[in-house]
Amino acid sequence: MKTMRIGELKRKFSQVLDCVKKGEKIVISYGKRKENIAVIVPYAEYQAMNTIRLGVLLGKASYKFSDSFEMTPEELLPE
Repeated sequence: MKTMRIGELKRKFSQVLDCVKKGEKIVISYGKRKENIAVIVPYAEYQAMNTIRLGVLLGKASYKFSDSFEMTPEELLPE
């Protein structure tokens, strides 16, 4: 995984997109302390990360949430 500062990202944006198309992840750092603030990942990988599957219960169980249910994916599936 490659790390870039904001200024470098701005200068090399087209090159960064080419790298991401090839499957590379890019970490973006910011400020004097070079704090990591974001990661650019290929879209297909992003979609896969946001898919919640029933896994072994697929086809054997179901679920339904009421319209008033509020929970983030992180709260539902903590690491």
